Amino acid sequence: MQKSSEFWKALDDLVENSEIVIDRPKGTSHPKYPDFIYKVDYGYLKNTSSMDGAGIDVWVGSGDKIIDAIMCIIDLMKRDSEIKILIGCTEDEKRIIYQTHNETEYMKGILIRR
Repeated sequence: MQKSSEFWKALDDLVENSEIVIDRPKGTSHPKYPDFIYKVDYGYLKNTSSMDGAGIDVWVGSGDKIIDAIMCIIDLMKRDSEIKILIGCTEDEKRIIYQTHNETEYMKGILIRR
């Protein structure tokens, strides 16, 4: 358990040394599912890679730009898993993100706080 601080430090370093690209701003619809509207800015870290081959996903909230949580996701449709880094998310935004990743039977996630 003592090593958890090293995990969060590594995330801090990764985000600090990466460009955040918001390709799905709050209020826009998902490119494949137009009925889904993003309620928090969503994007990725440029020049990183995740399980899906794209950049590591980030949710960027309206609070102070610190990392204090991640979402661990299982997607049964894509049959994969990945993490989403939460940056500057208020408690309300964390609740919205948690609900977003748990609203269907095909995707489930847990919120892990720092």
